Amino acid sequence: MARLVVDVAPLRRHRHFRRLWAGQIVSGIGSQLTLVAVAFQAYQMTRSTLVVGLLGLAQLGPLLAGSLWGGTLADAWDRRRVLVLTQVAMAAAVAGLAVNAALPHPAVWPLFVCTAASAGFQGVDWPARRAALPLLVGPADVTDAIALQTSVMTLALVAGPALAGVLIGAVGLTAVYATDVATFGIALVAAALLPALVPSGGGSPSGLRSMVEGFRHLRGERLLSATYVIDLNAMVFGMPRAVFPALAVGLYGGGPRVVGLLYAAPGAGALAGSLVTGWCSRARHQGRAIAACVVVWGVAIGLVGLIPVLAVGLALLALAGAADVASAVLRQAVQERSVPDHLQGRLSGTFFAVVAGGPRLGDVESGLAAAVAGPEFAVWSGGLACVVGVGVLLRRFPELWHDAGGGRPLPAAAEQRAIAEAATELGEGEPA
Repeated sequence: MARLVVDVAPLRRHRHFRRLWAGQIVSGIGSQLTLVAVAFQAYQMTRSTLVVGLLGLAQLGPLLAGSLWGGTLADAWDRRRVLVLTQVAMAAAVAGLAVNAALPHPAVWPLFVCTAASAGFQGVDWPARRAALPLLVGPADVTDAIALQTSVMTLALVAGPALAGVLIGAVGLTAVYATDVATFGIALVAAALLPALVPSGGGSPSGLRSMVEGFRHLRGERLLSATYVIDLNAMVFGMPRAVFPALAVGLYGGGPRVVGLLYAAPGAGALAGSLVTGWCSRARHQGRAIAACVVVWGVAIGLVGLIPVLAVGLALLALAGAADVASAVLRQAVQERSVPDHLQGRLSGTFFAVVAGGPRLGDVESGLAAAVAGPEFAVWSGGLACVVGVGVLLRRFPELWHDAGGGRPLPAAAEQRAIAEAATELGEGEPA
C-alpha cells in the first residue's frame, strides 16, 4: 500500500533534487492555473464547447511528436540542457497567452497556437525530467524521490484548479497567465542550478530506429496493447473536461470558482485513491481489475451528466479520479512484467503519449457532442460509451479477462510512476 506519509529524506540529502522539486511545486501549480484559464477564456469568448474541445485536438500532434522525440533526446543530450530549454519555451508560450488576454479585443487563434506549442515542449520536458532523477539521488532514494515528485503533481492537481477559479474572478486572465510565466521563471532557475546530467556512456543516438523497436515490442504484447487501448477508451469517451465551463455556467449556475472546483475534483479523488492502492498488487486477475476500474470511471462520469447537483457532481468526479489512479497502478504492473528493462524507457514514452494524448481526444469528443446536443448529453453519453467500450474490448482482447499474471507486489517506484502518470492524465499540467 502506498505510504500515508512520504519520506522527505531525499530532500535533506540531495540539494540538487531539492531544487528541482521546489521548482516543480511552483510550476506545477502555475500550469494548472493556465489549464483552467484557457478553457474558461475560450468558452467565455465563443460560448462554444466545440472550440474548447478543439483546443485539445490542436495540442495532440505537437504533444505526440514532442514526447516520442523527447524520449530519444533525453538519452542523447545533457538532461539539464533539455530542462532549461523547455522551461524557456513553455514560459514563452504562456507569455503569448498573457499578451493576447491583455489586448482590448483578444483573439481566439492565439489560444490554439500557444497551447499547441506548450504541449509539444511539455512532451520533450517529461522524459528528460524523469530520466534526470536517478542522476540526482542515489539508488536507495529513487523510490522516495519519485513519491515526492508524485505528491507534487497530485497536490498541484487539486490546489491549482481551485486557486485558478478564485484568481480568474479576482484579478483576471492576464494576471493568471502572468503568474504562470513567473512560475516557469522559478523552475528555470532551479534547472539551471543543476549539475550536468549526461546520460550513461555519453548518450546514445536518437532516431526513428529506436522508436520502432519499442513499437514492435508493443505490437507483439496483446495484453499490454489492450491496457493502452482500454485507457484510450476511458479518456476519449469519458473525459468531459472540455464541457466543465459550460456545466459550471449552465447546469450549476456558477462562474470561475465552480469551473475550478470541477477541474480539481478528479485530482482530489486521485490523491485520496493513491493512498489505498495496495490492493492492486494483490489482484490476481489484473486485466479484469483494470476493466472494472474503467467501468467505475464510466458510470461515475455518466451520472455527473444526469444529476444536476454540484456536490454530487464533485463527489462523482472524485470517485472517477480514484478509479483512474487504481487503473494506472494496475496498468503499470502489467507493463513491469511485459517489457524488458532495455525497452522500459521507450515504452514509458509511448505510454505517456497515450495518457496525455487520450484526454485531448476526449476534449474533441465531448466538445463536439455538447455542441450537437448539450453539455449534459456529452457527459452522460460519454460515460455510457466508455462502459460499452469496455465490453467491446473484452471481446476483442480476451487476454484482459484471462490474465492471471498478477498477485505479485509492484515495486514501489513503479507504483509511484503509475500514480504520477494518472495525475498527468487527469490534470495535463507539468508531469511529475
